Amino acid sequence: MTLPKLYENRMKELLGEEYEEYLSCLEEKHYSGLRVNTLKIKPEEFERICPYRIKRIPWIENGYYYDGKEQPARHPYYYAGLYYIQEPSAMTPASLLPVTPGDKVLDLCAAPGGKSTELAAKLKGEGILVANDISNSRAKALLKNIELFGVKNAIVVCEAPSKLVNYFEGYFDKILVDAPCSGEGMFRKSPSIMKYWEQYGVDYYNKLQKEIILSAARMLKPGGSMVYSTCTFSPEENEGTVKFLLEQCPEFHTVNPLAAGSNEKVSYEGFAFGRPDWVDGTEELKNCIRLWPHRIKGEGHFITLLEKASGGEGQAPVMGNREKVILSEEGLEFIHKIGLFADLANMNLKEGRLCLLPEDIPDIKGLRIMRQGLFLGEIKKNRFEPSQALACALKIDAYDPVIRLSADNPSTIKYLKCETIEISGEYKEGWNLVCVDDYPLGWGKLSAGVLKNKYLPGWRWR
Repeated sequence: MTLPKLYENRMKELLGEEYEEYLSCLEEKHYSGLRVNTLKIKPEEFERICPYRIKRIPWIENGYYYDGKEQPARHPYYYAGLYYIQEPSAMTPASLLPVTPGDKVLDLCAAPGGKSTELAAKLKGEGILVANDISNSRAKALLKNIELFGVKNAIVVCEAPSKLVNYFEGYFDKILVDAPCSGEGMFRKSPSIMKYWEQYGVDYYNKLQKEIILSAARMLKPGGSMVYSTCTFSPEENEGTVKFLLEQCPEFHTVNPLAAGSNEKVSYEGFAFGRPDWVDGTEELKNCIRLWPHRIKGEGHFITLLEKASGGEGQAPVMGNREKVILSEEGLEFIHKIGLFADLANMNLKEGRLCLLPEDIPDIKGLRIMRQGLFLGEIKKNRFEPSQALACALKIDAYDPVIRLSADNPSTIKYLKCETIEISGEYKEGWNLVCVDDYPLGWGKLSAGVLKNKYLPGWRWR
């Protein structure tokens, strides 16, 4: 690998005697990882059914290495949302944000959703997750992953962080800022990123990071916690950005995640701490964590856990006016069947699309909203057609009838390719929840032994 000369010289200065070790690790294969979706399955149960050889990532409770020759994205369990394919180091920021069920959480730079889906799993369906990305195309990928994971309580938006401040100042208990950066930690995995590094350098991204982190700081509630992270090694983008925040917002202080007890089971062997001397900063910057690829089995990352001083009240949410939802008899019957009848007051019906809103959702009219809560289905001429997102959010025992297919059944792949399949045996006609083993994939409508495929075409197996 030929590194940019400017980058090479700087890394020699930063790493000193460790530089040759770092250089050697770039010639090795990058590490592949997947993270288990604990909304759907426990890690120990996944270990039992996993079709691949996996090995625990020591600092991530639900993270695993897999052989890079395998293709876990080409397995029905992936389509059932049982896991997310994610670089091991990138799993760290969400693991260090101390989210608890009921929190109001913001993932500010969220696409494609690796960190959002883990934050949602930590919420366990309680509270609110706002997942935002300024890019419309990236926000669409974010939405897909949120829905695939079965997340019920997320709001997916596509806005500049500065605009969100107008709606959420002092609102969130926890915020994750995985900021856009120069991507030095991705050089081994994606060498093409070096071209962008040479084109933009670190100053371009550092300016963005400072703007973003100040917006995030305003949206955090007093007493709240925030993680700032990047996948780069540059001191300017890391300790330098944190130093800037501490100077601009003295109500913030860094926290040592080891002392904070946010992840008692996490192993930090091989992690390095922040270097205030690289940016002429205070000793407080030693609480930052940097993952170097020559010290751990991962590509590298930078993480800082911050807390905002208590005192004063956070922003009380401005509640929007909700129109009463009137459903057809078929729609009411379906909603009642899946146990959501009591939540009818928390539903929104717009242009025939029915959504279950998170509780205490604030008024966000005026934002570019990709999705509010769980998309339940569409009303078409008084008929109710359940959504792909609803299927992903259900447990196998939440709906009857069910068609259970095994992972190695050829009909499972045919179903995921949106093909019509024949079903033999005693099954009820009408809407069926199609599952791979015990995990929902989508819907089908059974008639005379033929299943009309209702799997979402945009998600089909290709």
